[in-house]
This record gives sequence, structure tokens and C-alpha cells, in this order.
Amino acid sequence: MTALIVEDMPQAAEALKNDLAHYCPEVEVAGMAGSIVAAARWLGQAVPDIIFLDILLGDGTGFDLLEIFPQLPSRIIFITASDEHAIRAFRYAAVDYLLKPVEPTLLKEAVERAKRQLSGTAESLHLLRETIRRPETLPSRISLSSQDRISVVEIDRIIRCESDGNNTWFMLAGGEKIFVTRTLKQFEQLLEKHDFIRVHQSHLVSLKFIHEFVKRDGGYLHLKNGEMVPVSVRKRAEVVALLENL
Repeated sequence: MTALIVEDMPQAAEALKNDLAHYCPEVEVAGMAGSIVAAARWLGQAVPDIIFLDILLGDGTGFDLLEIFPQLPSRIIFITASDEHAIRAFRYAAVDYLLKPVEPTLLKEAVERAKRQLSGTAESLHLLRETIRRPETLPSRISLSSQDRISVVEIDRIIRCESDGNNTWFMLAGGEKIFVTRTLKQFEQLLEKHDFIRVHQSHLVSLKFIHEFVKRDGGYLHLKNGEMVPVSVRKRAEVVALLENL
């Protein structure tokens, strides 16, 4: 696989190139660019399999480069400094990113996903751009990455999430189910501000889809789609208090 590194800090670019040579020998760094202009000039001559793209560059942002080449088939792996809002945006969009300094294990995992062509879709990249540009606004959509596709869904359609080992099932309004290769804990952190509550070790539920709390049989939620979801003893008081204040 060939790669282009777009990074305006020469030391960081060289470090990433060396890490790729050491930990991902199947990736050949075909070019390095320190600006949007230089990267655009390079991409006008060749198309790499992967682009390692810094978010903030001296003459613009990584999104500016993607707008110049909207049909670019390359898999994108973003590079960013440790910025809390940017990291949240990457997680909502299910787009691969690496924090500086790059950790070798995460680099290898990102390259493996790129091999399977599980990079962000145009829609998920649009979601990423909007989330980064509007830090004060909660995103209304989220990207869900399964083994073979990335789906962008409205958060208002999510009824509940259920843990399956290190993976998560999403149950959507209308009966659609999506199997996502990320842990329930990661989604709990993203969705808690959207009125989702962790009612059990294995269950995260949207408050808007709760019909009633049933006290018998240990306590469970009766959802508006007819499903029954158990409530753990530890979460019971919290669930009751939330429902009383709806």
C-alpha cells in the first residue's frame, strides 16, 4: 500500500514515516507534504492508498484538501493534537484518527482498518467537519462502523444499545439492527448528553423510547416498541428518579 503524509511539522512527519517503516512495512510512504498547496500538487499527479492527514495545517485544514478532491478514493487517517472536542468529533463520525505522538499499536490498527477499506464515507466526513466547526452544538447524527460498512444514522432513531462482548448492537426505530465493532462504554460516553441512560451492564436506553418501568421480576423497562430491558439493582433508583422527572 502507498501512503501520503500531510503534516506541517517536519519532525512529526519524519517520526510517522519511521514508525510506518518499522511497524507497518507493507505501507510505502510515497510522498510527504507540509501544506495544503503541496499536498494538492502531489495528488494532482498520483493517488495513494492511504493519506495520513493533519487536521490543522499552516495554510488551511485537512478538510480544505478533501474539498479540492471530493471524489478521492484514498482511505483517510487523520492526525491531531490532543484536543478534547476534536476527539469527540472523530468518535461521533467513526473516522480513524491518531493522536500526536502516534502510538504504534493504534497506528497498526488504523492501517489494518484501511486495508479492509473501512475508512470514513463522504457522509461521515461531512459529519466530522460539521461537528468540529460547531463545538457548542450536539451532533444530531452518529456514524456506526460495522465489519463491512459505515452507516450514518439520526440519534433520535436509536432506541437502545446492547453489549455483545467488545461489540455493540444498535436497535433503531423501524426494526433495523446494526452490529458495531466498538464497546458499549464508548457509546455511553457519546450518548449520555442525548438523554441515554445505562440501565444495566449490557444495556443503554434512550429515555424517549421508555414506556414504563415495571417493578416486578426484579425490575425492567417496557419500551415503546414492545421490548423488555432489565434494570440492574444498582441502577434502579436512578432510573426511577429520572422517569419521575420526565
